[in-house]
Amino acid sequence: MAKRLLLIGGNFSPEQTGIGKYNGEMIKWLAAGGYDCSVITSYPYYPQWKVQPPYDKHKNWYRKEVMKEEGWQGKITVYRCPQYVPAKPSGKTRMLLDFSFAVSAFFKLLQLLPRKKFDVVISVVPPFHLGLLAVLYKKLRGAKVLYHVQDMQIEAARDLNMIRSPRLIKMLFGLERYILKRADMVSSISDGMMSKIQQKAGKDIFFFPNWVDVTLFHPLEERMLLKTEYGFAASDKIVLYSGAIGEKQGLEAILHAADRLKEQDGLKFLICGSGPYKEKLMGLAEEMGLQNVIFFPLQPFERFNHFLNMADVHLVIQKGNASDLVMPSKLTTILAVGGLALVTANSGTSLHKLVSTHNMGIVVDAEDQDALNEGIIRSMNGNVREMASNGRAYAETYLSVGEIMTRFEEAVIVR
Repeated sequence: MAKRLLLIGGNFSPEQTGIGKYNGEMIKWLAAGGYDCSVITSYPYYPQWKVQPPYDKHKNWYRKEVMKEEGWQGKITVYRCPQYVPAKPSGKTRMLLDFSFAVSAFFKLLQLLPRKKFDVVISVVPPFHLGLLAVLYKKLRGAKVLYHVQDMQIEAARDLNMIRSPRLIKMLFGLERYILKRADMVSSISDGMMSKIQQKAGKDIFFFPNWVDVTLFHPLEERMLLKTEYGFAASDKIVLYSGAIGEKQGLEAILHAADRLKEQDGLKFLICGSGPYKEKLMGLAEEMGLQNVIFFPLQPFERFNHFLNMADVHLVIQKGNASDLVMPSKLTTILAVGGLALVTANSGTSLHKLVSTHNMGIVVDAEDQDALNEGIIRSMNGNVREMASNGRAYAETYLSVGEIMTRFEEAVIVR
């Protein structure tokens, strides 16, 4: 009989970016392989910070969905839970979002306790305290617990001054240690994050990196001609930022770069995506009179490979004090399409080491405007084709969803 798996996570399919994307693809891969999967999650809201239709009609109560696709040997049962979603997220409102979901997820877990036992419970961070629900289920039903860390949420909140109370930070670290000690397995997505977690957990950390479907995302020919389909000239040089648009990311640096390089003929800065800070960023670009900055909405998934292939350089913008606490999910897709990544990351961080070691992008110091400007100029004028090729080769070798999930299945579920 197939094992039964439960994922507890605040984000899930149909979200197309961030943690929801990876949670959805992970569970679908497992269901296709014959596992009976259940998910306790929220209604899709990211990166728009607003519950998306048609789910907005049900967002104030619980909802059950059953997913079964042709060719799957298993199925997915999704339990959607209500939560507070702030229109303009801040440190305090994000805490309220996480807390409200944890409470509603707790009551759903109580409903599932007397039902047929789950063999494995997977808790995905953030929010970190969902691990308490997985530990509770383990204590009551004896399931194996995997605690998977996508972002080091507490450190990021502290270093970005989203939480300023030392007493609260200390309490949150204490709760985290409690979860880490009681999880059967702990995993994360980069060497730097694994090292930091290992110091707190006192146990080995399983390497479970983010992946990409290298058959869906791949290089296309005639990239210059693709630009004309989006309103650009074939000769234009496109600098693309695609992803969530939040206040804490330092995306103003893109506007300052556009202002500094506005005399560069045919150089266009394209900011694509959605998020609470997008309107303010658009207003700032208008105030600065930037004619070389264009804003696009989030692109349809079926056209995303096409869209990414259009860009000459892809920006991966990170704050300096967060570049070893998170691993940007957008990087995997950039590498898969053979794009040139321009990454802001300080020396010694996992992100800096990864890109530099494999020579698959340009790395400049985080929060250094001059370095970013010079990196953009280098990406347009230098010999960077080898870097892009190296990125695609790395994606095929190390980031294939099939290879990563097979290793995950053997280490976490089968064992």
